Parts: sequence; C-alpha cells; structure tokens
Amino acid sequence: MSKKITPYKDSTLGKKQQIAQMFDTISNEYDDLNRVISFGIDIKWRNKVVQIVAETKPDNILDIATGTGDLAINLTRTNATQIIGLDISEGMLEVGRKKILKKELHKTIDMVVGDSENLPFDADTFDAITVAFGVRNFENLEIGLAEIFRVLKPGGLFVVLETSVPTKFPFKQGYYLHNKIVLPLVGKLFSKDKVAYSYLSESASKFPYGKAFNNILDKIGFTSSKAYPQTFGVATIYTATK
Repeated sequence: MSKKITPYKDSTLGKKQQIAQMFDTISNEYDDLNRVISFGIDIKWRNKVVQIVAETKPDNILDIATGTGDLAINLTRTNATQIIGLDISEGMLEVGRKKILKKELHKTIDMVVGDSENLPFDADTFDAITVAFGVRNFENLEIGLAEIFRVLKPGGLFVVLETSVPTKFPFKQGYYLHNKIVLPLVGKLFSKDKVAYSYLSESASKFPYGKAFNNILDKIGFTSSKAYPQTFGVATIYTATK
C-alpha cells in the first residue's frame, strides 16, 4: 500500500503496537460485531478455506492473525495433528483460548503471541499456513509474506482470505455504502473503540486485491498463485505454494 493506514492517526506508536492495542480493546465484542457486520457470510468463506486446506492433508498448520481462533478451530476438520494460532493481540488470543477449551480442542490448537513479520519458527516448518482478514494489518506486507514463505515447507500451501472491492454494479456501490457508512456507524454505536471499525473499513478499501496481490505473492517467491473472488467480490481467497 502506498499510504500506511493506522488505527490512531495521532498516536506515536508504530502500526503493530496500534493494531495490538485496538484488538485488545475490542476483543470481547469482536466475534458478535463481526457476525452482525458481515451478516454471517464470513463463516461460509472460512469453511471454503478449510476445504481448500483439507485437500492437501496437512499434518501441521499455522494460522496467522488468528484473532479469537475461529479459523484455527475450523481447521481441526482437516485432521491436522497440530494447529498453531498466532496473533499480536493477547486480548484476542485469550478469548480464543476460552473457546478452544470449551470445545476441548486445546490438545490440538496452541494459541501464541507473535509478530507476523518475525515469526518464532524455523524455516520449512509448516505444511499449510492461513491468514484470514489479517494481511492488511501487517505493518510491512512484503516482510510478513516473506516470513510466511520462510516457515512454509517446500510444496506447502498458503491460503489468504481477505476483503476486496467488487467491480460490478450494483455490488460496487453496495460495498462502498456498507464499508463507508454502515461499518463505521456500527463501530461508533456499539464498540468500546470508536475508531477501530473506521480503521477496518479504510484498510479494507485500500488493500491491493486480485491480480495486484497475486503479483506481490509472485514477487516474494510463491508459485501457482490464484485468486477466487467470493460473494460478488466483497472478499477473495488467494492460494499459493512454495
């Protein structure tokens, strides 16, 4: 992205610290508000990611920007023996740990605090790596993707689920109405952090999507990168291999 988008315009903290602060603040409300804002369609998108990953029969999976662990929990359906959910926000992880414990998945899923741009893992460690609605929060996108490439095994699968901008009428107009008006309004009315959902809206609209994101993956060294638009293009699933 040409312009670095951060949650708090007047903060002296770096983007990573601001992101951690923002998600710590909204962690307890995030799941419920996310369902409302996305009309629950995000569940369908995550299920598609799980299907794609399951086809490769991975033994271990890293879910980056795992948040409260929704995708990590769903990924247990791949029958992977180890799933690590990594996030920069301890508040989000704590909510996720409670969900995982309640579902008795704590022997399969490990939730750890970590920086996506400095992953605490050896090279060639994971069979599959996923990121759902998180790559746009990387402070430096290419550094984060290069780290993912490093810890992915040769032949391993990388899957990204991220927002994108529809290009056809009337979905493009509907997207902007939802993103510019509904999303910030819901945040202001119901969130503890009044600017968080304005940031999420802005970062979603400015993120490179489709071929632009595939070109970045290719630049990092990934191969066979593909983009699969979802629900009229309001989100896209990207796949690539090492």
